[in-house]
Amino acid sequence: MTKDMMVKSLSEYFKKEGGPMGLPAYKAKGNDVPVKDYLLRRAFGSWSRVLSVVSKRYPVDVIVTPEVKEVPVEKKAPAKKKVEKKDVK
Repeated sequence: MTKDMMVKSLSEYFKKEGGPMGLPAYKAKGNDVPVKDYLLRRAFGSWSRVLSVVSKRYPVDVIVTPEVKEVPVEKKAPAKKKVEKKDVK
């Protein structure tokens, strides 16, 4: 398998999975990946170079939907009651 074939199959896999992923996530996929991570790193030197080559040769165009984060509601402290001081004689 040539470097170009590796990069092309990896790019197609990234498109199917939803975008590029880090090395630990890629390793976690096990045998479901098209090319083993150690072969990619051996051919290109490091994982960051693999991702760089994929983005240059076969860019992964994935529409990323922004995640909706729930804003935590701040609880207001109960209002303090005003206490009037009594005059002591």
